[in-house]
Amino acid sequence: MRWLHSSALMGGLVLMLATASFAVQPDEVLDDPVLEQRARVISEGLRCLVCQNESIDESNAALARDLRLLVRERLVAGDSDEETVDYIVERYGEFVLLRPTTGGWNWLLWATGPILFLLAMGMGALYIRGRAQAPAPTEAGLTEAERKRLEEILKS
Repeated sequence: MRWLHSSALMGGLVLMLATASFAVQPDEVLDDPVLEQRARVISEGLRCLVCQNESIDESNAALARDLRLLVRERLVAGDSDEETVDYIVERYGEFVLLRPTTGGWNWLLWATGPILFLLAMGMGALYIRGRAQAPAPTEAGLTEAERKRLEEILKS
């Protein structure tokens, strides 16, 4: 019984480790192992535009396959890794990057969270400070009818 448990555990582990390689089809793999390794590294950093939460290396979508083939085509043509990524970003936009850059207008996107947090903290501090300095409510501003009504409420 113990061997059954350990073999099932080992089989599950092998399946979990192999799931990322299911997406890349055998006909996509390059003959040159160095170029193939470069293609895999680049593919891990590019987002599948269909799945949106997976890299093109992990996705089985047709568009992900096309992008994997495009990456390999550019590498075989002699492009560097940066040139290959720049080519794909130029065609599909920065959304294709799983790790967006912080340059250009993206700095505003990255800074918005901390800026809004600081703004909320400042507004909260001003609110609390204003509440502490507000005068306590008194009966001085009440009319005679309001004062009588207040007394009735307090007695009951």
